[in-house]
Amino acid sequence: VQLQASGGGLVQVGGSLRLSCAASEITFNKYAMAWFRQAPGKAREMLAVINRSGSTTVYADSVKGRFTISRDNAKDTVYLQMNSLNSEDTAIYYCAAKFGGDQPNNANDMDYWGKGTQVTVSS
Repeated sequence: VQLQASGGGLVQVGGSLRLSCAASEITFNKYAMAWFRQAPGKAREMLAVINRSGSTTVYADSVKGRFTISRDNAKDTVYLQMNSLNSEDTAIYYCAAKFGGDQPNNANDMDYWGKGTQVTVSS
């Protein structure tokens, strides 16, 4: 199983980025997907979850209204659109997959992880 995250980079405060996570060697539509992030010295934080069909999404309060998770099961890809970025959004962003229909609630619930992509928000 491979999850390849991309789309990170350097962006100014108030800017936007769109992260992508391409999955391979899994039956993508059998997995709920999630985005996490981890800033230096901080715990890994779950940001957004999307169910297998894409009909249900859940967000952390820290990103609600600014970030949008979506998926394209035909392309085996999950996305994270990030708007109104601020310096506190600087972190390494990870995508992760959980097999089955149960909603994941934390990092321990996830079955597979991508390697992460760095997002740096500068002022």
